[in-house]
Amino acid sequence: MKPFTVVKQNGEHQPFDARKLEASLKSVGTADDVVREVVDEVVREAHDGMTTHEIYRLAYAILRKRHRPIAIRYSLKKAVAALGPTGFPFEKFVAEIFRAQDYETLVDQIVKGKCVEHETDVVAWKGGELLMVEAKFHTDFELKSDLKVVLYVKARYDDIFGVAYGFGGKARMLSQGWIVTNTKFSSTAIQYGACQPQLTLLGWNYPRDNNLHHIISRYELMPLTALTTLTMAEKSLLLAKGIVLSKALLDRNVLDDLHFDDKKIRSIQAEVNDLHAHLETVK
Repeated sequence: MKPFTVVKQNGEHQPFDARKLEASLKSVGTADDVVREVVDEVVREAHDGMTTHEIYRLAYAILRKRHRPIAIRYSLKKAVAALGPTGFPFEKFVAEIFRAQDYETLVDQIVKGKCVEHETDVVAWKGGELLMVEAKFHTDFELKSDLKVVLYVKARYDDIFGVAYGFGGKARMLSQGWIVTNTKFSSTAIQYGACQPQLTLLGWNYPRDNNLHHIISRYELMPLTALTTLTMAEKSLLLAKGIVLSKALLDRNVLDDLHFDDKKIRSIQAEVNDLHAHLETVK
């Protein structure tokens, strides 16, 4: 393998480590032979000084050309990260995760605990169940929600447990507190969370089953940031309107509001349908 350096998001230069690329491919269920095929081609085509994002785009292009269902899985993580730089679209996205499971939701709520008021990113309720969710969003995949974060959020939930709230017009007490992140939890955060029966941690690959990327695939919650037929400016406009899911763009009224012509609308909706058809294959 030819040696070359890559540039990380923080500007740091480091030797290219094929094991990291292999791990990212395997994390979305890519078979070993496909991993080897992609890594070998990336190494052949890459050059010194490429950014880690350019390496990702190269790997994605190879997958999209030869193994499209895997490419969609591989693009999900980047598409969710592209909901930033602020965390609010991610909060809306997390709300959509619960809505897909028949919860009613509200975002960005203030609730009164036993002692003080608390901001909660997402409130979700169904039947007699009431959930409150802290959404931890990062654009850097290496950042983790550590034990300090989990302890802080748990302390807030402890102040909320036992208080009746009227969400949905019915008195409910908090059933479960959640922390949802698009990246990872530290090992001590996971260890602590496992000891807390009223706290649920959901990360990109945690827990092993029914984690964030599994749920996104199962309920076809592809972010609109995955679409190549939209410019960055157009994606930002849609996110600012509170629209985060690509399938929302199948409603022509949503696109008409942005004054797209018929050709543009057809191309966007064709890509949405194509993405979701392939997402069906990776559930």
